[in-house]
Amino acid sequence: MPKVTALTDDLCRYLLRRGTADDAVATELRKETLRRFGELGAMMIAEDQGGLLSVLVGTLAPKLAVEIGTFTGYGSLFIARALPPGGKLLCCDVNAEWARIGKPYWRRAGVAEKIDLRIAPALETLRGLPDAEAVDFAFIDADKANYVAYYEEILKRTRKNGLIAVDNVLWHNWLMDAADQNPETVGVREFNDHILGDPRVQTAMLHVGDGITLIRKL
Repeated sequence: MPKVTALTDDLCRYLLRRGTADDAVATELRKETLRRFGELGAMMIAEDQGGLLSVLVGTLAPKLAVEIGTFTGYGSLFIARALPPGGKLLCCDVNAEWARIGKPYWRRAGVAEKIDLRIAPALETLRGLPDAEAVDFAFIDADKANYVAYYEEILKRTRKNGLIAVDNVLWHNWLMDAADQNPETVGVREFNDHILGDPRVQTAMLHVGDGITLIRKL
């Protein structure tokens, strides 16, 4: 049997209390997002995922990070804060109104100058970048139907030993229902299958939030 501890509600609360807590800026942005969008606010990453992104980026010290899917900028805040001096974060999203919500919080956190927000289809933005392997860290959390395409465009631009983190890889357990042929569900299934055994990378799927897969380019 797999050595997995069942994540009960009590254990989840315990887990969240043991990570570094959000500061006032992140807490307020999270609350505003949930207040404005209600159930749609679930598009925002989970609190423990923010802490994980911060640890990963702080350890890697990337010169260039890319985020595909910015929403209101909660995840961007954690990534940008952990960047080293001179580090930059390229944020890709198609909704200017959503992304605009995060801008005052980025300014309050002192990271606005580190963030280059591009409002355009992410594939268009990515394909407009040089083919050089310059990306040190990437976080994919956008429309699931395009996950494979995002991955391929990012991977070719990621340096050796660079890291790609991909959100929602457990997709609320809907993946287990073969009858679910929603394009988003199919997109996650296809992505998970696509990277399985990919000789270009090393992967680890983590049960954090709705699932995050970490991918190291070999």
